[in-house]
Amino acid sequence: MGQSKKKKKLEKKKLLGLLVLIRMVVLGFFLAWRVKNPNTDAMWLWGMSVVCEIWFAFSWVLDQLPKLFPMNRMTDLQVLKEKFERPSPQNPSGRSDLPGMDVLVSTADPEKEPPLTTCNTILSILAADYPLEKLSCYLSDDGGALLTFEALAEAASFARVWVPFCRKHIIEPRNPETYFLLRGDPTKNKMSSDFVKDRRRVKRAYDEYKVRINGLPDVIQRRSNAYNAKEEMHSTYNEIEKGTDFYEAVKVQKATWMADGTHWPGTWASPGKEHARGDHAAIIQNLIDTTDIDIRLPMLVYVSREKRPGYDHNKKAGAMNAMVRTSAIMSNGAFILNLDCDHYIYNSEALREAMCFFMDRGGDRICYVQFPQRFEGVDPNDRYANHNTVFFDVNMRALDGLQGPFYVGTGCVFRRTALYGLDPPQHTEHPGCWDYLCCLAREPLDASIVAEAINVISCTYEEKTEWGKRVGWIYGSVTEDVVTGFRMHNRGWRSIYCVTKLDAFRGTAPINLTDRLHQVLRWATGSVEIFFSRNNALFASPRMKFLQRVAYLNVGIYPFTSIFLLVYCFLPAFSLISNQFIVKQLNLAFLVYLLTITLTLCMLALLEVKWSGITLEEWWRNEQFWVIGGTSAHLAAVFQGLLKVIAGVNISFTLTSKSGAEEEGDIYADLYVVKWSSLMIPPISIILTNLIAIAIGSSRQIYSEIPQWSKLLGSVFFSLWVLFHLYPFAKGLMGKGGHIPTIIYVWSGLIAVIISLMFVYISPPAGSVTGTRTAFQFF
Repeated sequence: MGQSKKKKKLEKKKLLGLLVLIRMVVLGFFLAWRVKNPNTDAMWLWGMSVVCEIWFAFSWVLDQLPKLFPMNRMTDLQVLKEKFERPSPQNPSGRSDLPGMDVLVSTADPEKEPPLTTCNTILSILAADYPLEKLSCYLSDDGGALLTFEALAEAASFARVWVPFCRKHIIEPRNPETYFLLRGDPTKNKMSSDFVKDRRRVKRAYDEYKVRINGLPDVIQRRSNAYNAKEEMHSTYNEIEKGTDFYEAVKVQKATWMADGTHWPGTWASPGKEHARGDHAAIIQNLIDTTDIDIRLPMLVYVSREKRPGYDHNKKAGAMNAMVRTSAIMSNGAFILNLDCDHYIYNSEALREAMCFFMDRGGDRICYVQFPQRFEGVDPNDRYANHNTVFFDVNMRALDGLQGPFYVGTGCVFRRTALYGLDPPQHTEHPGCWDYLCCLAREPLDASIVAEAINVISCTYEEKTEWGKRVGWIYGSVTEDVVTGFRMHNRGWRSIYCVTKLDAFRGTAPINLTDRLHQVLRWATGSVEIFFSRNNALFASPRMKFLQRVAYLNVGIYPFTSIFLLVYCFLPAFSLISNQFIVKQLNLAFLVYLLTITLTLCMLALLEVKWSGITLEEWWRNEQFWVIGGTSAHLAAVFQGLLKVIAGVNISFTLTSKSGAEEEGDIYADLYVVKWSSLMIPPISIILTNLIAIAIGSSRQIYSEIPQWSKLLGSVFFSLWVLFHLYPFAKGLMGKGGHIPTIIYVWSGLIAVIISLMFVYISPPAGSVTGTRTAFQFF
């Protein structure tokens, strides 16, 4: 049976390679034919189309070559347990020999990243199926907000109820909000007689916990107002005692106060000196005592690195590096899991899944295990391809057959020594053993350890060091995740893509059109930065495999396709307006080439759909959003990236809101909100121009004495191809009620006037002086 499966996989790979080869050959002959057969009646139209088609062929080759060796992997958790946790004469109690795991979670703004969401992510980590004494969790609060700190303290308190409940009754998933919202019978497959009683007790505790967290902003404000009023009265009394006039008494700066009656050392609600978002002290607080003999829980640490004016704190990458150093001092786990604050552990055994690869033969050459990102709250039709299934289930699986998948910023388990910039070992006789040097034993925390941890998150610590250059997360790009993974692959490490039967992690994604475009803009801008930096795959070392290098090269090049895509989307409209086409006539050779290229593309798509498990609808949604993003966000990214590289203009991006729906009861309410952005101008222009051009071209042929239907059909077909791809964009503009925004009417009127003037100029009335001018002369 195993040999049969291997044979089928080999046949699929051979078929995939054959189809790619056929399409490459056909593309070569087609482009050669296009170059040798210009449209002399419209050289400008022919020239633009040929240049675009050559670039599209080049871009397709870059995208397709790394997909030639797709890989599907499976793990056996039972084997891992027998090898590292089975009782033996040397280990009679069955104590786990799995290495330490430090989980690093980052957040920055409690207003955009709700504390309840962040805390539930933390709870899913604390309840994960991993040895308690080997698991530690760190939350980096880059905003230094008291709200986040006190919410985390509430989570630590509730964890004493939630974690034992999850472990006792094998609860899945272990995010309390998700678990209690599950439909169906909660008692299914629960054999314990006290499950119902325990669940009712925990549900009541969770409801109280939610009320406390949601009420924290008001509690902190009332507490701070009371303390500030008291301080102001005391200050005023002292000033009056000194003889100062009552009306001239100096008011005390309004501070943010902790529950113990002391000033919060981080950011205040009313920013002051050394208490603002970019100017506050370092804070480290261990919120769970791991020596508690009654309820044993993983260690939970709150971290807020020092920030001062005049220092470049390097955003998320800087926060991650601060946590790496802190965790090295306080727990020093051999492996590090990186999660965003809205990505929680959905499969409690996910950490063990990663260990299956690290602890296997040859596992000491693996730098990280990347899990796919899965999202909740996306509309059922996935209008804007938020699930990114083509990327996560096709591209990433394919890279796993080379040197490994990209690092995508979250849901990734790292080897700590790989993050330290070390090269992979040259020999593999003892897989995994060298990492135990990172975590021999967890030392009891004392004041000296905490003081050392505070020191390594100071503003000045990274000066004249390799942090951000070779060690840790790499600085200098808004997509620091891709660059960090690239550096590891460049040193010869390999990575693994782990797709579990039950999703390992789940998170949220922006379902609003504008938010989605700005998310894509950020990624594309980072890619442009990579292309113009020393992290360009062209400068990769010989340790990186050729096809892996091609994949990274495509990461830096793909935004530039937007320039050619924008031109190509306008070409059908230009054809209809000028009554010309990209070829002189629709002859048999052109149609045969077009049919062959289309059929091979469809066959490749079907093959990818079959081996990856995605649906045709998901593949089509990805194609549609490729055009939407390519004519908007990618185009803007090219210009913004060039501005940053050439002129040194830095671009700042705001966090995507993780808040719930604005309309109560409608979880997809944000999908229908129309937020105007300049990114929408090019796609709107393309849609309106093509619609008006279809009307002009059709009316010309209808009223012509000698209609040229072949030219009309060819141009209309390509116009409809463009419009079908942009349909989700147009639907998003109309909102929930299908109402067209006023700006669209204004824009369509402006474009209609411009096109009408162009039409009159190109095809003037009989007897006009300009009648002798041709479309070629105009353009």
